Amino acid sequence: MRYEGAIFRPFSEADSYLLQCTIGCSHNRCTFCGMYKDKRYRVRPMDDILTDIRMAKEHYGDVEKVFLCDGDAIAIPTEQLLAILKALFSAFPSLRHVGSYVGPVSVLAKSAAELSTLCKAGLAKAYLGVETGDDRLLHEVRKGVSASQMLEAGTRLVEAGMNLSSMVLLGLAGKGPRSLEHARATADITNAMRPRYLAALTVTPVPGTVLYSQVENGDFELPDAFETLAEMRELIAGITIDDLKFVGVHASNYLPLNGTLQKDRAAMLSRIDTVIQTRDHNLLRPEHMRGL
Repeated sequence: MRYEGAIFRPFSEADSYLLQCTIGCSHNRCTFCGMYKDKRYRVRPMDDILTDIRMAKEHYGDVEKVFLCDGDAIAIPTEQLLAILKALFSAFPSLRHVGSYVGPVSVLAKSAAELSTLCKAGLAKAYLGVETGDDRLLHEVRKGVSASQMLEAGTRLVEAGMNLSSMVLLGLAGKGPRSLEHARATADITNAMRPRYLAALTVTPVPGTVLYSQVENGDFELPDAFETLAEMRELIAGITIDDLKFVGVHASNYLPLNGTLQKDRAAMLSRIDTVIQTRDHNLLRPEHMRGL
């Protein structure tokens, strides 16, 4: 398959066919993200995308899942996205759904009718980088939207019928009292947004990003493993909605943790409490095994 630059996808899309529809991210200003810093955002020519689909058909034969790369494929004009979805479902008889990273600004630029049409056409899974429900923190990390706008974006996706995975970043507020404020605000926006999945990752400074420079200069202090776990605990404890799949097994996390809230909350909190109380590093993921 033909790709330009490094390709990223959620770990849950490991067995999906990756179709590069855009180059880079339409926003690309977040202080913590180094994924697309070497790319200038643009939508690939439609002929190139359709050619790639034909090549994938010849190579794979059939697929059940497709993920649209790069960082914000929903920013593509709706009619073009619909044409891409039509081509995919025509090429792959077994295709069950198509997923994409979605940026809040791009989501808000589309009407409710457009989002609903895209979902019915097969764009059924959306991965939204919520990061935090803290309004001030969203501004500091240059996310491009306020907390109320982020909530509106997520709510629009849910109401359109999409399977929404909200991605949040533990440790994003740094050391100190704002850490737990960030966790509480993130629980609040999750309760209001009602995604199907909540994926928690731990902030990891990437060379070349603003956050990395802030850490190097002493302007940002990362929480340690146990402070980060306290944040995770506060987040889980603050979730009140049912049937939310909490996904905390990302390689960046100190303690891999999965479960369904509210069913598994007591067991999840108990496990976190044991690690925090004992401060046993042997219960944590080894540092050399952590990564993005």
